[in-house]
Amino acid sequence: MWLDLAALEQRLNTRLLGRRLIYLTSTGSTQDVARGEAERDAAPGTAVIAEEQTAGRGRFGRSWVSPAGQNLYLTLLLRPPLERLRPLSIVAPLAVALAIEDETGLRPQIKWPNDVVMVGRKLSGVLIESELAGRKVRYSLVGIGVNVNFDIEESSEIAGIATSVKRELGRAVPREALLASLLNRFEALYDDPAPAFAQWRARLETLGRRITVRFRDQAYEGVAEDVDANGNLILRRPDGTALTIEAGEVTLRA
Repeated sequence: MWLDLAALEQRLNTRLLGRRLIYLTSTGSTQDVARGEAERDAAPGTAVIAEEQTAGRGRFGRSWVSPAGQNLYLTLLLRPPLERLRPLSIVAPLAVALAIEDETGLRPQIKWPNDVVMVGRKLSGVLIESELAGRKVRYSLVGIGVNVNFDIEESSEIAGIATSVKRELGRAVPREALLASLLNRFEALYDDPAPAFAQWRARLETLGRRITVRFRDQAYEGVAEDVDANGNLILRRPDGTALTIEAGEVTLRA
């Protein structure tokens, strides 16, 4: 039921990511644990992994359903230069999608900006929180949740909008192999993010679709025309004007 850490280590080929590992059977949130580590000057590449989260959260403060021993819940502590901060929202979901494809043959798509999906259902979410001091990044916390062997139908709360690797593949998969592939892919993309943009864009299921984007108390409608070099969404509105959006929650329109 629990992760086999020896098997995970055998599959890692990273320099930094996961070489310092904090493994917890249960915690409130890996993001909170990683923040405490960051404030204590923990080494970059530290990975906090939990079998269960009792207060897991996603973007916009939403809760993340986190049953024990079935999925992957982790936060990576990074200390990137400022110019590598924005690419994290591209690198993280792409690493998840590539790792799943490596280990299962499935080809997940990405819902802008950083949800990993299969046939429109959420498979993985990414939460990035960064602490800055002027123009210097003190640290960045990249939280990742992946539904691996979760029987989604047992959770009525998300059964209609989420999926898992097991559900899509028809069988359970070893979490150690998937986690190692995720860390390996992430570090390679983080070290050289330039090629990541084209791969991320090619997986964006949002492009060309009629959507509504909500951010805080604003809502914008139109066609997701493209993304710019920074990963911002270019929305073509009904009046023909283009709007560049840095963040938001996307829903598809009929």
